[in-house]
This record gives sequence, structure tokens and C-alpha cells, in this order.
Amino acid sequence: MIETDLLIIGAGPCGLFTVFEAGLLKMRCHLIDSLPTPGGQLTEIYPKKPIYDIPGFPVVNAGELVDNLMKQIEVFKPAFTLGETAQTIDEAEGKFIVTTNKGTQHQAPVVLIAGGLGVFEPRKPPIEKLDQFEDKGVEYIIRDPELYRDKKVVISGGGDSALDWTIYLMENKIVKSLVLVHRRTSFRGHLDSVQKVMDMAQAGKIELITESEVSGINAGPQGQVASVVINHATHGNITKETDHFIPLFGLTPSLGPIADWGLELEKGAVKVNTFDYSTNRPGIYAVGDINTYPGKLKLILCGFHEGTLAVQSAFARIHPNKKNVLKYTTVNGVNGF
Repeated sequence: MIETDLLIIGAGPCGLFTVFEAGLLKMRCHLIDSLPTPGGQLTEIYPKKPIYDIPGFPVVNAGELVDNLMKQIEVFKPAFTLGETAQTIDEAEGKFIVTTNKGTQHQAPVVLIAGGLGVFEPRKPPIEKLDQFEDKGVEYIIRDPELYRDKKVVISGGGDSALDWTIYLMENKIVKSLVLVHRRTSFRGHLDSVQKVMDMAQAGKIELITESEVSGINAGPQGQVASVVINHATHGNITKETDHFIPLFGLTPSLGPIADWGLELEKGAVKVNTFDYSTNRPGIYAVGDINTYPGKLKLILCGFHEGTLAVQSAFARIHPNKKNVLKYTTVNGVNGF
């Protein structure tokens, strides 16, 4: 049984910053996340994507923001259960017991849900026998770019993720060759990223095939991906040799097990009281994209604010007889807390 003061479900940016605010109140934190590394969507989907609305940072890459948040909370020594999904929540003797899908149990007087948009499943293209090539050259998320070092790669998609990874893999000279396949001639991503990809294609650094879809996969002698069949709107089928096929069509979010925790829901999100972002279950709070209330904006900086107020209320719940006097980091620093 892992015991802590504040159990945080979700290690995305809002969950990580909540650790900082809780640390200032001397509350120990433990975070659970189904992903193998902290950072949530920022790490998993678009680590190289620039973010422009974080105060004090005219621009910061998503992955860099996660790195900075991790450095910021290092002094408070949070603990993590990663690669496991919070499955059930029970109450016993005034405390919550959260059990993961792997049976790991956690106990805390307060639970804060910072699960972003929930549990993610990749959107898979309708390609026959696609699942047979998973872990054999088909990946739906790029976790370690070095996996593609000196390899032939085909990426399919037209959003930010497809564009960002195409740029990253080529600018850092990681892949041997790269083909980007998109079913339209226009892209949904950031205009600057679209222009960079177009320039790369014009310069012959990548091969860009539009008005096309990957319709089939051919296997090599060991059952791994050897080539893909691309169906072009006017030229018919084109076969491209490749070591990896990466369809980046985004992830489908759902609340997952959290939907069964007895929380009041509205349109797939957890309803909260904006006084302290508490839910209908006393002792359970929800911050970030997973919550909803009148005027809700799904922005990282709003989640930071929500987490700040939630931990103030959590402190009062854990220490009902202790007065919390607001202290400022500009006066006390961080080590003074």
C-alpha cells in the first residue's frame, strides 16, 4: 500500500504543477498515470509542438515545458506510479484507496484528478490485418525518435502531430528517408509547420504524397513491415519500401474507469465547484481538461490556477484545525516552505 497526502491521477502539466503548489503546503504527493513517462499529451503526442500562452515564455516547446515542470517540483520529491491506469476507488476510515489495473494500491485522504481528456486510444486507419504489424513496424505514437535512426519511415496524417514529427525527424537527420502521406492537399496543422513541410518536399528532403491513403501493408520474412501500399486518387496504387509505418491520426479520449467513480458528469467531463474545484464526492477534486463548469476554457494556464485553489482546500480538509497562512515564494523562496 502506497500512502501519501495527496494522490494525483494524471501526470500531465496540470498534475505536475499541482505538486508544486501542494509542496508549498508541505503535502506529500504521489501521481498515477497510464503513460510510461510524465507529461501527458505534451510528452506523448506533440513534445516538439511550440506553446505560446504560458506566462513568461513567449514560446516554449511542449517537451521543454514538461522538463521545466519536473525540475520545478524536484525539491518536493513526488513519487510516481507510471504505466498503470487508476481503475477503482474505495473509501475506508476516512481515506481513499485507489487501485490500478496492475493491482497497485494507493491510499490518501484526498484525491485530485488531473487526467486531461482521460484515457486515450489511437485512431487506427481501416487497413486489413493492421493489428498483426503492431510492434513489428507499425506505431501509432512516437515515444523514442531513436527507434527510427537510419530507417525508412512512412508517416500518414495531416495534423500537427504528423507535421511536427516529420520536421523533427528530418531536421535532426534521424531517419534515412521519410514519406508523408495525406489524403488531402491541405493540412490541419500550424501554418508555420505546413510551410516547413512544403519546403522540405520542394527541396527533395522528404517525399510528400497528397490525395492518398495507405491502404495495405506487405510483410517481410520475419513478419515485420516491409512496404506499404498507397492508394493515390489519380495514379492508383503506389508501393513504398519502409521499415516503419506511423499513422498519426490522433487519439480518441474517454473518461475510462473514472466514469464509474460516482462523480457527477456532464458531456464526458467531471462537474466541479469553482470555489475549490471539488467534485460531488467530498475529498475528490478535478482540475484541467477533465473538469467542466460554466465558462470553462481548456487551457494549460487555467489548469494551473485550478490546481492552486484545489490544494488550498485539500490542505484545509487534511488539517481542519491548522490555519494556513498564505506565504509568497518571492519572500520565502522554495526551500523555505
